[in-house]
Amino acid sequence: MTAGHSTSNSPTPTGWEGILDEGETVLWQGRPDPRVVFRIEKAFQFIFGLFFAGFALFWMVMASQAGGVFWMFGLIHFSAGIAISFGAIFWDAYRRRHTWYTLTDRRAFIATDMPLRGRKLQSYPIDGATPLEFSPGPLATITFASEVRRGNKGRRYSVPVGFERIADGDAVYRHLRKIQEARSDAK
Repeated sequence: MTAGHSTSNSPTPTGWEGILDEGETVLWQGRPDPRVVFRIEKAFQFIFGLFFAGFALFWMVMASQAGGVFWMFGLIHFSAGIAISFGAIFWDAYRRRHTWYTLTDRRAFIATDMPLRGRKLQSYPIDGATPLEFSPGPLATITFASEVRRGNKGRRYSVPVGFERIADGDAVYRHLRKIQEARSDAK
């Protein structure tokens, strides 16, 4: 299950030295829920992957009837199809298992520690102009930024960024609104 807790106005927590600005205070830390969730928008990717793997399997069976090892070239495509299909279901949960969230009185941090990619800490400033989107529920999602990513053929698309599937979303959203109000008043 997710873990989240508020911290008091104590000195800089261990491990945050050199990362937080002078006087910056950690308000909340937590993790997203790591369970697998099947989303309808991933259904096409799942089905496409199965068809891709199925066609590769058919091709390998037909090629194996000719004899030799030529059929093994289909293993690459079969593996890719399986990866596409099961990645649609399991990738988001796997990514969440390697993610940590921190909210200070000035910024939101998203830390990841992914195998092969290593550790990454991203910081997003929170101020009066920060767009907040709150999706309430037992596992709430709060978005506060977006990133532009490059897809296939150089196409660019926007991806929402935030704290996803957190158990204490109501409290975190209240913290974010208070930060916005305080940062707006300071200008």
